[in-house]
Amino acid sequence: MTQSSKPKTKKAQLIQMLNRKAGADVATISSKLGWQSHTTRAALTGLRKAGFEISAEKPGDGKPLSYRIKAQPADAA
Repeated sequence: MTQSSKPKTKKAQLIQMLNRKAGADVATISSKLGWQSHTTRAALTGLRKAGFEISAEKPGDGKPLSYRIKAQPADAA
């Protein structure tokens, strides 16, 4: 898949956003996917239950938590 092509499902888009080096915060994810913040947090929980290891990092300077995938289940690759 090239960088210019978008993943088809929102789950695939979420995974792509979380795979970036800087990760993504809840507000950014919610805005891009058209979700409310509680839906975004529920989706992150769903990924964790599916076997994804997601880290939450506080970048400092009053910025929001940034979420990033540290490890994926073998069947997700």
